[in-house]
Amino acid sequence: MNPVSIFSLRRRCIPWVLGMVACLSLPAIAQNVPASSGTPIRIGMIEGLSGPFANTGEAVFRNLVWATERVNARGGVKLPGGNRPLLIERFDSKGQTEEALSALRSAIDRNITIVAQGNSSAAASGLIDAINKHNERDPSRQVVFLNYSAVDPVLTNEKCSYWHFRFDAHADMRMTALMSVLREDAALKNIYLIGQDYSFGHAVLREARNQLAAKRPDVKIVGDELHPMARVKDFLPYANKIKASGAQAVLTGNWGNDLTLLVKAAREVGFEGTFYTFYGNALGAPAAIGDAGIGKVVAVADWFPNVATRESEAFYQAFRQRFPKPEEDYVHMRMQLMIESLAQAVERAGADGSPINAANIAAQLEKADVTVAGQRARMRAADHQFQQPLAVAVMDRLGAPGVRFDVEGSGYGFRVIRTLSPQQAEQPHTCQMVRP
Repeated sequence: MNPVSIFSLRRRCIPWVLGMVACLSLPAIAQNVPASSGTPIRIGMIEGLSGPFANTGEAVFRNLVWATERVNARGGVKLPGGNRPLLIERFDSKGQTEEALSALRSAIDRNITIVAQGNSSAAASGLIDAINKHNERDPSRQVVFLNYSAVDPVLTNEKCSYWHFRFDAHADMRMTALMSVLREDAALKNIYLIGQDYSFGHAVLREARNQLAAKRPDVKIVGDELHPMARVKDFLPYANKIKASGAQAVLTGNWGNDLTLLVKAAREVGFEGTFYTFYGNALGAPAAIGDAGIGKVVAVADWFPNVATRESEAFYQAFRQRFPKPEEDYVHMRMQLMIESLAQAVERAGADGSPINAANIAAQLEKADVTVAGQRARMRAADHQFQQPLAVAVMDRLGAPGVRFDVEGSGYGFRVIRTLSPQQAEQPHTCQMVRP
């Protein structure tokens, strides 16, 4: 059994009656780590691997495993004392901030100095605070935090930290890309805003109001509400309100089951408007909405499988070969870029024989400039916000022009209709970075 499988089994199996063992949230895949390689550089992935958003946590794990395997396949991280592989160790936050903080303590107790998290801005905020305090209190065991999905803008503005690096475009950047398409929808007169009731959901709706006022003041907001995160099982009451409002479109930052259940309910009540989404291309949403979403579900991302380049196509097909099951079909380019940035930073930090610690890695991550499958991105040192291209795409049937690949075997894919260069996607910041 490989190191991660051993760790996960030990951590997630608990004694049960009659000497039996109950095993929770075991990894569905094993990592390929060369047996002859050096001591692994471990990355503690703190994510919800059980509970309502477990599917999103497992999608992250697959992406990080694939990214590290590609680094390991070329020999691992190259250092003067010998190459070292990358290894992901899983810590289940159960989708809760307090559990994420507990997982951080467990990772630190295991002498892990690199942690990664993303599927909750609230958890990310808590981790930033805890890591700041820990690193000041215990300089010998400092930790660096890689954030792949927590996109509340505050995390690289007022709450920016030297130890935190965000590899996803934050909510205001995504909203700007989405609004570049929405503002051209001349027929749109009424829109409904809905989101999850936590920091990220608040940030999305706040920026939606700001940008609509600036770019489409003629559009009336006919609904503006937040719902409990991961607690709503029946979205029909929300869908009925949306339909009754006369909205021609819905704008939402919902993700995971909160998005899938929302679009499914909208379909059931016969809502025929457009969905402007942050994550409409993800994890069950296309299959849930079906034909009703063709030409009407718009999503924004750092990359889509139907980007029409040979490098991009080869990249996507390689992922599908590694993970062939339809339900495993969700690859995040930013996570691949994140791991490449880490590998680059570690190699540079240790090139002169310096210790591979959080402080030296952070100093090099500030300078990260990497390319994967033709997609180039760099880290902005001033606020530790990754700068990368963004794309907006619309849902269409597999085989339609520009839709060579579908999502999760659903028969529906996303055709790219707008691309933004890193310079176009870039936003100003208010970070006052404090460096050690």
